[in-house]
Amino acid sequence: MELREILARNVRMRRNRLGLNQDELADLAKMDRTYVSKIENCRNAATVDMIEKLAAAFGLEPPDLLRPDLD
Repeated sequence: MELREILARNVRMRRNRLGLNQDELADLAKMDRTYVSKIENCRNAATVDMIEKLAAAFGLEPPDLLRPDLD
């Protein structure tokens, strides 16, 4: 599995676990909802800054979102 796919899966899984929709996650991470959608659908390569924002929104460290075994 490619790193982009791992990130997409982890973002989607964590968002769903927390009961957030894409708009809510985007607000927490201070980014546009379409960017969240593109990350979750592997249509955009997230920058390091965006991974950092997503991790903070989830209360995680940035490397956690890139772990293939995050659950």
